[in-house]
Amino acid sequence: MEYFLLIAGFICMIGGILGSFLPVLPDAPLSWIGLLLLYFCDGIETEYWTLGITLVLAIISGILDYVIPAKGTKRFGGSSYGIWGTNIGLVVGLLAPIPFGFIIGPFLGAFIGEMMYDSKDHARALKAATGSFIGFLASTFIKFVVCMGFLGLFLYKVWQYREIWF
Repeated sequence: MEYFLLIAGFICMIGGILGSFLPVLPDAPLSWIGLLLLYFCDGIETEYWTLGITLVLAIISGILDYVIPAKGTKRFGGSSYGIWGTNIGLVVGLLAPIPFGFIIGPFLGAFIGEMMYDSKDHARALKAATGSFIGFLASTFIKFVVCMGFLGLFLYKVWQYREIWF
């Protein structure tokens, strides 16, 4: 049972890291579940303060994932069309067989969304798409850093209690 929890926790960690780039997978919350599974292993001391702090970080990361791209779009003069275009472009970019589709898709999606909102003002649409793209990159970076921190904590705990498994 210990090995199952350890392997399942590690899979959640990897899934969380992938989820920081892929919108179909949860990111930090999935990595946090990996930490929780690790603490269910016999012999590992449960540190509730660690689980509590990492849970708060996972929740904040999840909230920022929605707030940062929207703020980036708004700051650069965009509309809700640009925000929706960013999200749709990300999914299309991931599914399209083109290199760097997950980067190109959100930018083009935001631009197309802004052009649907106001087809006359190309400069504003480009500026809003740039803001949406910058917000997307910032939120992806934050999620990735949080998930890598969780992975580091996971590996530290596994190493600390290595005599249980090895």
